[in-house]
Amino acid sequence: MDRRQHRHAGRTVVAVGIMLGLGTVATGCSPSGAAAEDVKGGGDPVAVLHRAADTLRGAGSSKATTSMEMATGGTRVTIRGRGVYDYRRRLGRLTVVLPEDPTGTSEHRPITELLAPGALFMKNRGAGVPADKWVRVETATLSDGNLVTGGATDPYAAAEVLRGTRTAAYLGRTEVAGTPVRHYRGTADLGVAARYASAEGRAALAAAATGFASARVPFDAYLDDQGRIRKLRQRFSFVNGREKNAVAVASTTLLYAFGAPADVRLPRGSDIYAGRIAGDATAGGEPAH
Repeated sequence: MDRRQHRHAGRTVVAVGIMLGLGTVATGCSPSGAAAEDVKGGGDPVAVLHRAADTLRGAGSSKATTSMEMATGGTRVTIRGRGVYDYRRRLGRLTVVLPEDPTGTSEHRPITELLAPGALFMKNRGAGVPADKWVRVETATLSDGNLVTGGATDPYAAAEVLRGTRTAAYLGRTEVAGTPVRHYRGTADLGVAARYASAEGRAALAAAATGFASARVPFDAYLDDQGRIRKLRQRFSFVNGREKNAVAVASTTLLYAFGAPADVRLPRGSDIYAGRIAGDATAGGEPAH
């Protein structure tokens, strides 16, 4: 994708994404007393977070809910998603709900997203796309690696960002939806994450490392006693293509019901739309002709 298309992708996210369409040293407060014993049980914070994606693969599958918040034009906008994810096959399905219009009436049908290694498939994508067709986007061609463009962060990609954790501190025990968890706060580097990511996720994270305003990703991670992510909040920063100012996006992923069935089937080639999408510079992830 050329620089013009990258700028277009940035503007698309500012317009509310899909509405468009290993460091080894931990830093932070030194725990004491009961907290120190708990950290010892959980291990070094940076090392624990580096393993989080692999731990999810071991868990097999789960249900997921996502939310993405951004402030644009003085208005805070939230996009929500819900679905399932198969961590071993790296396949997920989310139903993404776009914000209501200013009158409080929803004008947008929910978008179905299929998440796959290197690709994002969307149905109900937007103007000009037949209702029974899917749009395919190659995630490595997106300036953010699809960490924010789709309106929902791929749960496994979010976990792989933690492979780039450079500093982290343990903040104690709490609960997420009634499940006891350990709370960690730190900063990851997308460039480092790309180097240590799985082969399927490396290109997308490498794109994000250069496409965002900063490769640094502050985060809060909540892991259960098995080391599985239960909640992950990450803060990304990208440059608005028109105003050239940095825009902050907060992505929150909740994972639960581990082992839940996650039968995700990708569309056949004949079901993928290859035409031009209204207001978009690409179609099906490829340059429009």
